[in-house]
Amino acid sequence: MLRQRVSKIFNDSKGSAGSRSIVAILRRERARIGRFKVMRLMEELQLQSKQPGAHRYKVATAERLDIPNTLARDFKPEQPNQVWTGDITYIWAGRWVYLAVVLDLYRCRVVGYAMSDKADAALATAALDMAWQQRGKPKGVLFHSDQGCQYTALAFRQRLWRYQISQSMSRRGNCWDNAPTGRLFRSLKTEWVPTTGYRDLLEAKTDISRYSLGYYNRRPPHSFSVWLPAAIAEQPKLVSGNS
Repeated sequence: MLRQRVSKIFNDSKGSAGSRSIVAILRRERARIGRFKVMRLMEELQLQSKQPGAHRYKVATAERLDIPNTLARDFKPEQPNQVWTGDITYIWAGRWVYLAVVLDLYRCRVVGYAMSDKADAALATAALDMAWQQRGKPKGVLFHSDQGCQYTALAFRQRLWRYQISQSMSRRGNCWDNAPTGRLFRSLKTEWVPTTGYRDLLEAKTDISRYSLGYYNRRPPHSFSVWLPAAIAEQPKLVSGNS
């Protein structure tokens, strides 16, 4: 039974779950099992986790003074809807398409996303709109991103002003200033997206929606969420009134 359960958890993650993640999931299901036993079972089943290797980031050269780096790598807010981060990446779907996400840093939960064949301000705004609606139209949020033209565009900044959201930006060329969102993209591309990409934009949207709002938020334990899925770790704060 344990072999079957380990195999199912591993396959549900598309081969991304390691022994630490599998142990956390099994223990949440009331199973009495240790990491050594899970590692042994994975070896017997010939299951090898797909984890990304090391990555080097460029060193910052300058800071945008009109939109300062207010976040300053403080990646552990005390409650939901205090700090959101955003970023855009590209994915192959018969052609290059673009994914924008919004991440709530409290427990690193995906709260908004959008996909398009254009990496413009409308894409970033669509992801922000989804987050704002999904989270109950909160006020006083700090939104952090890199210095991409999508986030400096007048249309996007006007939307932030309309929602009463303040803005913070990474220093130029310094990806570490937005590391949690970059980590999400690394996980998505190395653990979930097929190596050959998708057939079209519709297939990409369907599968990435399943990952962003389903698997990523509800299955793999995160170190930021005390090794619980983000959607579960966040619930006590939301129940107390911070929706």
